[in-house]
Amino acid sequence: MAAIAPLCDFGWQAVEATLLGVDGRRYSILSQAKNTGLVVAFICNHCPYVKAVIQRIVRDARDLKQLGIGFVAINANDPIACPSDSYEGMCTFSRKNGLPFPYLHDADQSIARLYNAVCTPDFFGFNAAGKLQYRGRLDGSRKQEASANLRRDLFEAMVEIAETGSGPREQFASVGCSIKWRDK
Repeated sequence: MAAIAPLCDFGWQAVEATLLGVDGRRYSILSQAKNTGLVVAFICNHCPYVKAVIQRIVRDARDLKQLGIGFVAINANDPIACPSDSYEGMCTFSRKNGLPFPYLHDADQSIARLYNAVCTPDFFGFNAAGKLQYRGRLDGSRKQEASANLRRDLFEAMVEIAETGSGPREQFASVGCSIKWRDK
């Protein structure tokens, strides 16, 4: 079921946590920030929206790294509801797609709740001070193959954030599969 994330709550402070990565190491979210910013992305392994854009996510993460912007992805889906979103599935997904950034497991879903993550993919762009300046889509493709001239919303927003410290006022909500929450 598709879900639509809310737009940016400008100035909201990035939340710190240390989570297990697919390489067996633990990573601090905020330690992934570089000198001009950080993208925190909530993704998963099974979502058709993520699968459709994963190579563009990889491309943008690599391009942003060249601009001094860090990138980290988090999977918070309940593996009981979606077995392919298990930690083992994350390891396979990361290898298969050549993820050049830490892919972290939010096993208790606490970080997704603190970030108010809604869907996969869900992108949060922070400036050098750790203040939220972008919450929106990767691009306008949704689940379709992207045209060569498609505007790179996340990338362009992060370039603006790196240059000015502020994000664009016009932002488009991310749309994707809803986070698979555990029953309480």
